[in-house]
Amino acid sequence: MSANDRILVIGSAGQIGTELVTRLREIYKPHQVIASDIRAESTDLSGPYEKLNVLNATEVKEILQKHKITEVYLLAAMLSATGEKQPLAAWDLNMNGLFHILEAAREGQIQKLYWPSSIAVFGPTTPKINTPQLTITEPSTVYGISKLAGERWCEYYFNKYGTDVRSLRYPGLISWKSAPGGGTTDYAVHIFHEALKNGKYTCFLTENTRLPMMYMPDGIRATIDIMQASASRLSIRSSYNLAGISFTPAEIATEIKKHLPNFEISYAPDFRQAIAESWPESINDSLARNDWGWNHEYNLSKITTDMLQNLRAPK
Repeated sequence: MSANDRILVIGSAGQIGTELVTRLREIYKPHQVIASDIRAESTDLSGPYEKLNVLNATEVKEILQKHKITEVYLLAAMLSATGEKQPLAAWDLNMNGLFHILEAAREGQIQKLYWPSSIAVFGPTTPKINTPQLTITEPSTVYGISKLAGERWCEYYFNKYGTDVRSLRYPGLISWKSAPGGGTTDYAVHIFHEALKNGKYTCFLTENTRLPMMYMPDGIRATIDIMQASASRLSIRSSYNLAGISFTPAEIATEIKKHLPNFEISYAPDFRQAIAESWPESINDSLARNDWGWNHEYNLSKITTDMLQNLRAPK
C-alpha cells in the first residue's frame, strides 16, 4: 500500500473493527485509516473517524470521495443470534450494505474490498468434521443465508467485473478488548468475564457442543494477511475457510479451572443451541494455508491465559 492510499473500516465499533483499526494504524500511518460506524462519535481518538450508515448509498459515496478511499473493510453486520430476532433488518443490513460497496468497487471508486463471511454459511446437512472448502451449504439462519448469498455475489462481481474482493469464513472469535456482538459463539467470551466477576457461569449451549473458534489476534492477522496477499495467489473469490481450534464449553471451563480452581459452570441451553448444532465442529482450511500461508498461533491454553491476564489488568 502506498503513502497515498486510504483505508475505510465500516463497522469499526464492533468486536472485529475495534482491533482491526488499531492494528492497521500500527502498520500504516494513522491518518491513512479512517474508522466509521453508525454511532455519532468514536471513543478512539488516535485517528480520523466518520459517522456512516452503510445502508445510505449517498453517505457511502461521499465518504469514499472525501477521503479518497482505495480499500474498504466492510464489517457492519447483524450477527446470528440477533439476526434471528430481526430477520428482515438483518437481511437488509447484511446484503444492501455489501451491494453499496461492491457497486463502488465496480464503478472504480475503490481498488480493493474485504468482506467477512462466516461458518454460518454451513448448515445441518454440511459434513461436520473437517468441513471442506467446497461442500453442502444449506444455512438455517438469516445470518447464514445472507452470508452465503454475499459469497456468491462477491464471486460474481470478481468474475463479471474483475472486482478485487477478498473474504474469510470466520469461526467464533474470542477477544478481551470489546464486548460480544450478538453471536452464537459469544459464550466463549462471556465465560471469562463471569469467571472473574462471579466465579461461575451459566452457558447457553450444552457442555459437549464443539465449535470452531479463534483468538482475535489470529483473526486480525488473517484478515490483514489476505488483503496484503498478491491477487495471483488467491484461488477463492467467494470466501476462504479459516480455522484455529475447536473446543466445547466443558473444555474451556476445564482450562479456566486451572487458573481459578473454584470456578463453576452450569448449562441452560436456549435457542442458540439449535444454531450451534447446525454448524461444523471443525474446519478444513488447507486452501488458505497453501494459497497465502495462513497459520494460527493460539491454542486453548494460550487463549485462556491471555484472556484472564488481560481482563484482570487494571483499566
